[in-house]
Amino acid sequence: MKHALFATCPRGLEAVLAQELAAQGCTCVRAADGGVSATGGLAQVYRANLHSRTAARVLLRVAHGRYRHEHDLYTLARDCCWAQWFDVQQSFKIRIEGRRAPLKSLNFAALKVKDAVCDRFRADTGSRPDVDKDAPDVQIQIFAGEREAEIFVDTSGEALFKRGYRREQGDAPLRENLAAGLLMLAGYDGTQAFQDPFCGSGTIAIEAAWLAQNRAPGLLRGFAFERLKNFDAALWAQLQNEARAAVRSAAAPIAASDNDRAMLAAARANAETAGVSDAIDLTCQDVCDTRPPAAKGLMLSNPPYGVRLAEVQALHALYPQLGTWLKRHYAGWTAALLSSDRALPKLMRLSPKRKIPVLNGRLDCRLYVLDMVAGSNRRTLPENP
Repeated sequence: MKHALFATCPRGLEAVLAQELAAQGCTCVRAADGGVSATGGLAQVYRANLHSRTAARVLLRVAHGRYRHEHDLYTLARDCCWAQWFDVQQSFKIRIEGRRAPLKSLNFAALKVKDAVCDRFRADTGSRPDVDKDAPDVQIQIFAGEREAEIFVDTSGEALFKRGYRREQGDAPLRENLAAGLLMLAGYDGTQAFQDPFCGSGTIAIEAAWLAQNRAPGLLRGFAFERLKNFDAALWAQLQNEARAAVRSAAAPIAASDNDRAMLAAARANAETAGVSDAIDLTCQDVCDTRPPAAKGLMLSNPPYGVRLAEVQALHALYPQLGTWLKRHYAGWTAALLSSDRALPKLMRLSPKRKIPVLNGRLDCRLYVLDMVAGSNRRTLPENP
C-alpha cells in the first residue's frame, strides 16, 4: 500500500533531501519549503528513517481536507480510523503548526483534534487512550494552512538528527542532519580527503566519516514506526541487515582539529560512540597551524561567530589571516565555510563560487564554497576602505 509522506528538514536542504528520498524508492517526490512530499510504501518509510542524512522527521499522512475553523479539524480527525494505527493502551500527543491558518488558537485546535481521536477510540473500542506530552508512543502532527489541513502520524519519534552518538557537545552544536546536508551541498561523496579545522564536538567530521563508510545514520537508534500496528518486523530486520552489510572502510583520510582541549575530548567521546574513532585523525591545534592531510580534498567548517561587539571585531581581525592561510596551504582543495557573517568572504579576500542559503536553527546563514587555486582567488581591497 502506498502512502502520502512528508519529510521535514532544515531550510536550504530540501533539494538534497528530495534526492535522498528518490534514492530510497519514493515516487512523486516534490520539494517544498522546509521539507519534501513523496509517495511510498512501508519499505520507503523505513528506509527513509534509516538512511536519510538530512531529514528531521518522516510523516505519514492519514487525512487531509479543506477547513474553515476548529470544528472542521475535529471532523477531519474523527473520521480517521485511529485504531488501525495504534492501540487504545498506547499514549499519544498532538503537535500542530499553522501558516496563515484561520484559527483563533492553535492550542485550542490541537485540543479539538485530541478530543476527536479520543471520541473515535471510544466509538470503536469503548475506551480512550491517554495523552502523554513527554514520552508518547505515537505523535500526531497537524499542518494547518490557509484553507487546507493535513494530519500525519510521525513515523520517526525522536527527531532524526538525534543519531544516538552525541554524548558531549559545545555551546552551539550543529545539528547532525544539517552537518550532513552541508557536506552533500559542498559536493562531498566520501571519496575525497576531508578536514574540519574548527571541529568543536566533532559533528561534521563524524557525519563525513559515516558518509565515507556508507553507514546508515539510523543504525544506532529506534523509531516510532516500530510502535505502530502495521509494523512489519521482518521487513525492518531485513533493511537493517542490508544497511549493516553495506558499511565499508573510508577511502580517504578524514582529519579534524580544534584549539579547545575540552572540545577535542568531547569529539573523541562522540567519535568513539559513533564507531569512527579509528577513521578520524583528531588533533588539538590552532587553525592556522593546521595543514591538509592530502594534496586535494574538501574542507568544511563552521567557524565561531561573534555575538558581542568585541567578539565580532576579533573575528573580523582573524578572517584575513584565514584567507592567507587557505591560499598558502590549500591550493587544490575546496573550502566550504558556514557563517551568518556576510562580511566573511570580503574580509578573507576570497571570492566564493557559490553562496548557498541555509538556516542553522534560527540563524540565517550562507555556506560559502571556494575553489582554492594558488594566487587566483584574491580580491583587491582599497588601502583605506
